[in-house]
Amino acid sequence: MMLRVGISRQQYQRLESKGNPRLDTLELISKGLNSELMLIPKEKLSAVQTVLESEISEQTNKPAERSRDKEKKSLSDDPWQDLPGDEQ
Repeated sequence: MMLRVGISRQQYQRLESKGNPRLDTLELISKGLNSELMLIPKEKLSAVQTVLESEISEQTNKPAERSRDKEKKSLSDDPWQDLPGDEQ
């Protein structure tokens, strides 16, 4: 992980043991995970969750497409693949 996000081993160990990272560190980690760091206002949270849930339900209704998409993705493209609780 530390190689993927470009931080030193000491920084990464400190992050894992003590937590409380700076914003720029969180941005590096999200980039390394091929993710986007977002701050969502509390009043918009339920709307965002609804959109995400509808996208998940659309994906679960297309199993053939999901298998093809998963075969195409490498770990660097989708670091979340094959994690426990992954419904894809």
